[in-house]
Amino acid sequence: FGKVASYDGAMLKATELFIRSTVTVIGLYGETIEVPCNNGAAKPKDLIFTKWKYEMDGGTYRDLLVKQAHKEEAQIQAMDGYKDRVSIAANSSLMIQGGSLVDQRTFTCMVVYGSNLDEHRVKVLVHTAFGLICNVVFCLFQLGVCMAADANPAAVIMWSKNGKQLVADGKTIIITPSVKMDPSTGLSSTTSVLQYTAVKSDVGAKFTCTAEHSLETQVSSPETFIIHYPTEKLSLQVLAKAPIREGDNVTLKCMADGNPPPTSFYFSIKGQKVTVKDSDTFTLTAVTRNSTGDYKCSLVDDDKMEASEKVVVSYLDLSLSPTGKVLKMVRDTLLVKMEQDASGDAKVSWTKDNRKLDEAPRFENVTYADAGFYVCEVSVAGIKRSQSFQLVVEGTPVIKKMTEHRSEDGRHKVLTCEAEGVPRPSVQWSVNGTNEENSYVNGKATHKITVVPTGNLTITCIATNKLGNHFMALNVSSCECTCGAQDDSSDQALLIVVIVVGLIIAAAVVGLAYWLYIMKSRQGTWKTGEKEAGTSEESKKLEECKATV
Repeated sequence: FGKVASYDGAMLKATELFIRSTVTVIGLYGETIEVPCNNGAAKPKDLIFTKWKYEMDGGTYRDLLVKQAHKEEAQIQAMDGYKDRVSIAANSSLMIQGGSLVDQRTFTCMVVYGSNLDEHRVKVLVHTAFGLICNVVFCLFQLGVCMAADANPAAVIMWSKNGKQLVADGKTIIITPSVKMDPSTGLSSTTSVLQYTAVKSDVGAKFTCTAEHSLETQVSSPETFIIHYPTEKLSLQVLAKAPIREGDNVTLKCMADGNPPPTSFYFSIKGQKVTVKDSDTFTLTAVTRNSTGDYKCSLVDDDKMEASEKVVVSYLDLSLSPTGKVLKMVRDTLLVKMEQDASGDAKVSWTKDNRKLDEAPRFENVTYADAGFYVCEVSVAGIKRSQSFQLVVEGTPVIKKMTEHRSEDGRHKVLTCEAEGVPRPSVQWSVNGTNEENSYVNGKATHKITVVPTGNLTITCIATNKLGNHFMALNVSSCECTCGAQDDSSDQALLIVVIVVGLIIAAAVVGLAYWLYIMKSRQGTWKTGEKEAGTSEESKKLEECKATV
C-alpha cells in the first residue's frame, strides 16, 4: 500500500494505491496437493501460530486448520469434506490429499508472529489427464492480479520479470487491463490481470507490477512463483564418506530435475529391482567387498529414464608369518612370509625398533644384531593394516678375542675379553684384577681388567650363560718396575729374534738328516771301489750338502 498525490483541477487530493498479487500452483487430480505458505519462505523466529483457510464462492472464508508454534499437532477446524483431507507440513505448507476439481479455489495462509499478521494468498488449479499434458508443454495460466485504486487520472499498470518489462503477445503473455470509475467520487481504479506461460527457466524469476501516475510511480514487492515441469534427467548420488570400506553404510540418492520431483523410484541393487515409495534414497547396510558394482535408479512410471553410479568398496587383508615372539639360535634360518589382498595397489613398509627398513627382512643366517621388534604395515585407499613379530636370538657364549696392552704408566697390563652370546654371558678371569669395565651391545659382551703380573702367566677368560660356556687362554709376560720406560716394541723385537734363530736351526737339522740318508744308501759302492752308473747327480747333491754343513 502507498500514497499517491493526484491533481484534480486546482486541488491536490490524497489517494490510496493497493498492489497485491496471488501465487498460483498446479496440482494433479488424485494426487496430494502441496500449497506453499509465503512461497516456502522460512518461518519467523517469533512465530505464534499459522492458520489456513479457503475462500468460498460468495467471498466468505472457512477455516481449515490452525497450528500453534509450541505444539506438535495441528488442530483441524474444517467440518466439511476437507476434515479428513488436510494437514500441515513442517514448512507450514497445506497438504490436500486426493486432489479434485473442487480444490480449484484460493487458499490463504495467515501467519501471526510478534505483533504482526501476514496473509499469503495461493490460487490452486487442478489438472486432470488432459491438464497434465497441458502442463508438460507449459500452459498459459493466471499468474497475478495488480490493482491501483482511487486515482485521477487512472494509473497505468505494467508487468515486469527480473526488471524487464513484459510485453503481451496474445499467446504466451496476455495482459488484461480494466479501469472502473467510482461515480460518487470520480476516482478510477485500475486492475491488470497477468496470464503467463511459464517455462523451466522461470524458476526463481521475480515478477513485479508497476503503477505509473503523473505524480508518482510505485512498484510492488517482487514475487517468485512455483513452476511445475516434468523430469527430464535423473542422477544417482552415492552418499558415503570416501573411501567406502567394508562395514560402512552407503546411501544411494536418486535425484530428478522435475518439479515437483517424483516421490517413488526403482533402485537396481545387484541386478534386483527394489521399489522405494515416498523417498528418494536407498541405504546399503554393512557393505562388503562383494557390494562393489554398478547401481541404478529409475522412475516408477518410466523405467527407461535411469541413472547409474559405480560403488567401490575398499578392502585390505594382511597375513604375516611368523607373528608374536620368535626365538631363534644364532646362525639359524628364519623365513618371513607376508601376503596381502587389497582392492587396489597397496603400499608396504617395514620397521625395526621404530626405524624404517629399505626392504623386507631376510634371515638366512641369523645374527645377534638381527634381534628386534619388526612391524609390517600395509595401506590402501585410507585403510591400514599392520602385524609384527619380536625376534629373539640366543646362543652359547663364544669368546671372539682376548688382548693385552700396557697401561699408560707402563706398570700394568690391561686385559680385554670379548665374547658373543645371548642371554648376556657373565665373564670371569683366572686372576684378580682392578678397574673392571663391562659393556653389552647387540649380543657382544666386553670385559676389561687391569693386572700387575709378577711373572710370565697364562691367564684364562671364561664366558658363561644358561646355554653353556667358552674359555680362552692368553700368555701374559711379567711387568717389572724397570720396564716402566719400555714399551711393547721391546717384546716385539725379542719375538722376531727368536723366530729367526729357530728358522736357522730348523734348516741345519733338515740338511744333516738328508746327508746321513745319502751316506747310508751309498755305503756298499764305496767299500768295493765300484763306480755306480747314474750317480753323478746324487754325488753333486752330496757335495752341495757337505758344503752347506
